[in-house]
Amino acid sequence: MATERELMASRIFLRAVLPVIRVLLEDDPKIKKRFEKVQADVQFVARDPAGDVGACLVFDNGSFTVVQGVVDKPDIAFVFGSVASMNAMFAGKPALPRIRGIFKVGLLIKVMTILLALKILMPNARPKDPAKKRLKVKMTFYMITTAMSQYNKGGDPEMAKWTSQQPERIYQITVDDEIAAYLRVKAGKTKAGRGTFTKRRPFIHLKFNGVEGAMPVVLNDVDMITAIREGYLSIEGSPEYGRDFGDFMMRIQNLIT
Repeated sequence: MATERELMASRIFLRAVLPVIRVLLEDDPKIKKRFEKVQADVQFVARDPAGDVGACLVFDNGSFTVVQGVVDKPDIAFVFGSVASMNAMFAGKPALPRIRGIFKVGLLIKVMTILLALKILMPNARPKDPAKKRLKVKMTFYMITTAMSQYNKGGDPEMAKWTSQQPERIYQITVDDEIAAYLRVKAGKTKAGRGTFTKRRPFIHLKFNGVEGAMPVVLNDVDMITAIREGYLSIEGSPEYGRDFGDFMMRIQNLIT
């Protein structure tokens, strides 16, 4: 049976990592073209005595959604013997699922292409191309804000305690005019969003010096204190809560790598 830590990691993968495939479909011209006429359901499922854990990627002629749980009759299904095995695959570690629909070769190749492209999120992925750097930064901050909300909703005790003590507050991350994401916290509840939250001034605002300023932090080459000292990042708001926000980001990253 899966441990609480394994289930939390799977929650992050299924509810925060898989949804950023949308960014690949929108911003990567080759992937966008490859999937523009695809209509298919692609299931990931891990067997567990307490109940199967999974999510389904739904491609519909250019549109994309992630449906949580297990759907009937997917076109392709990646079936894992355990939650730990599924987590390992998403973390880029060796894992061998059974693949149903393996003879749908054209679709399988496309799916494998997008799973390989998703590896740009890995800490050891160091793109040189400016467009790929931009993609990595955008996907990372979209993922991490959603992951923090899911970490809270998944019941992490420390995160739940931290959010429960706060009135409505916005934790904003800004890279440039296009790349921005936020976490909204209110009395124990959280919600992640894309772009700039305009209805309330940020309680904490992490302002990166463009994509090049964000990359050393995303790659874990520097910590936040060093990033501030080097001019990669400025933080507006409470130093204490800014530190807590950064600590939870690192905790989640350690959970899924």
